[in-house]
Amino acid sequence: MKLLTVLGARPQFIKAGPVSREIINRRQAGFDIDELIVHTGQHFDENMSEIFFREMSIPRPAFNLGISDKSHGAMTGRMLEAIERLLIAEQPDCVLVYGDTNSTLAGALAASKLGQKVAHVEAGLRSFNRCMPEEINRILTDRISELLFCPTELAMKNLDSEGIDNWGGGARSILTGDVMQDAAMFYRQQALKPERIEVAGEYILCTVHRAENTDDPDCLAGIFSALQKIAQRKQVIFPLHPRTAKALRKADFDTSAISFIEPVGYLGMMWLIDHCAMVMTDSGGLQKEAFFFAKPCMTLRQETEWVELVDHGYNVVAGTEESTILSAFEEYRFNTNFDVDLYGGGTASEKIVDCLLAGQLADNS
Repeated sequence: MKLLTVLGARPQFIKAGPVSREIINRRQAGFDIDELIVHTGQHFDENMSEIFFREMSIPRPAFNLGISDKSHGAMTGRMLEAIERLLIAEQPDCVLVYGDTNSTLAGALAASKLGQKVAHVEAGLRSFNRCMPEEINRILTDRISELLFCPTELAMKNLDSEGIDNWGGGARSILTGDVMQDAAMFYRQQALKPERIEVAGEYILCTVHRAENTDDPDCLAGIFSALQKIAQRKQVIFPLHPRTAKALRKADFDTSAISFIEPVGYLGMMWLIDHCAMVMTDSGGLQKEAFFFAKPCMTLRQETEWVELVDHGYNVVAGTEESTILSAFEEYRFNTNFDVDLYGGGTASEKIVDCLLAGQLADNS
């Protein structure tokens, strides 16, 4: 089996790492499976993409498209065109896509239009917020995928409620667990303290990068006004995403109390999560990683795809207003018993590769 994997953004590198490692293990054990990785270039900063291939021992990309820093439509269109050419030349048995980025949608669309099979890792997630580009990407990708690898029971239920069994073409959803837990469990022992980090006792790890926050002046003002006040009481370490840095330069807020650092690699982020007292973020992946490391999490958005974390009391959706963030920080009481299996216990990659090798992608026409 020849797989072509489309990656482009930081979270996808993390998710792909354990699956690529499992593919290599199976190939070395004599199974007929091979993988070509396509890097779209969606994240082009050294610390936001290239470093993940080095740290996580992912095979070097066979192709790097170098497509970045464009509008959603222009980026997706350029990727679609370039990936289509690769698919015609390589003729893979399956195109593997991850998550909900423009790279995800472009890979799935290009394959679908050529009649090639698509498998979607992290299928079935829904925020039910159509203003999020990621929500559109994940809905459309699920609609045109033959195999939908779901990280949670709720993701399975979402697909069932949308009529997954009635889409035609033999599409099916499979509960695998979350590949990000596989990665966290494997790489935790390799975590490295980032250079030039000064930690003053307990600290909060914070990230903000989603466009609905960085591009909305009210959201940005509410979040950073709250963080500035919190940082005067407890250190807030903030790896600064390029998009957020650009927005803050334009906004000219008082952020003097916040400990900004450069973006860090995956192993550095693992160290920061493992040693923090709390996580505050608008990242879906970091919400889960906080749980994997038994850390409470505040989500700086109006909703989350990872509802099970909220339902179990590990995460609180604090919104983007100063008052709601400060209220959640001061008043919410988190569940401190993390001894519950929500994401498959670290076996998702094995299940995904098992499904691929078992002929799940046989032609159903």
